[in-house]
Amino acid sequence: MDYCRENARLFMKRDDFTGFEMGGNKVRKLEYALKQGMDQGAEVFITCGGIQSNHVRAVASAAALFSRKAHLVLSGSDMHPDGNYFLDLLFGANVQFVSEEDYKYRRQQLMEEIRASYTRRGIQAYILPEGASNGIGFFGYYQAYEEIMMQERLLREPFDTICVAVGSGGTYAGLYAANEMYGCRKRIVGFNIYDKNADAEMQIAGIIEEGLRVGGCRNRISYDRIHIVYDYVGEGYGITSSQVMDFIHKTALQTGILLDPVYTGKALYGVVSELYKRNPLLTGNVLFIHTGGQFGIFPQKNRFCL
Repeated sequence: MDYCRENARLFMKRDDFTGFEMGGNKVRKLEYALKQGMDQGAEVFITCGGIQSNHVRAVASAAALFSRKAHLVLSGSDMHPDGNYFLDLLFGANVQFVSEEDYKYRRQQLMEEIRASYTRRGIQAYILPEGASNGIGFFGYYQAYEEIMMQERLLREPFDTICVAVGSGGTYAGLYAANEMYGCRKRIVGFNIYDKNADAEMQIAGIIEEGLRVGGCRNRISYDRIHIVYDYVGEGYGITSSQVMDFIHKTALQTGILLDPVYTGKALYGVVSELYKRNPLLTGNVLFIHTGGQFGIFPQKNRFCL
């Protein structure tokens, strides 16, 4: 499937192959966040997300791998186990559903209350924020950027633009900060899949500032070059249009690459659409990072005409 244009060539970095159980970008962030938790003696990892959250499933998998327990706060109501939710249960996670309103406004408070309940029982618990998008998880994609620099040298193919799906912002934050710190001047373009009304730029800047503090870095960076595209969110997080579903099917048929409806399907559909529009941000060698999440396709399998 040829998505290259006259002035642009599209590459893909397969971070969906990263780590355990196809954890994708979540594993890079958990390398740092889980280590911090285990160094503090955590027996339980508490985190939150949507019912088909890749991050939540990755935490459940990692907890089982390291003989810990996961306590998951999920937005919405219980449903027939499928996709990532099925895997959460398979990995033995304790799942707690909360209303969408409580999740939006009180998820941190709820996780703090859960941690306090474990503390009263003499159990050490560690909280990971949504997407592990905080100052410690930020280093996962700072390091990934350094890996990309090494791969550029090996391939002798410098990338002019790096594109990635943007949800909680941690993946983009690490890439953007490394690009600025190394002075590479690449265009880092994020495709928001979460909320068209969200201020992703402010959220990303906050994660970077926290990450720089954690790393003891006193350098200041500019946020003027943050580029977030909001045109492909659709109706919201986890709500996928028929056009994106058709694109996922076409991609699978013609390349054997599996995208997911929540993150990479929307984001790559956006990248390809912007290539056809000849968006000046997407010129030269364009690298799309496939951040995983394929298990999220199974709850929507009935939407494919096979």
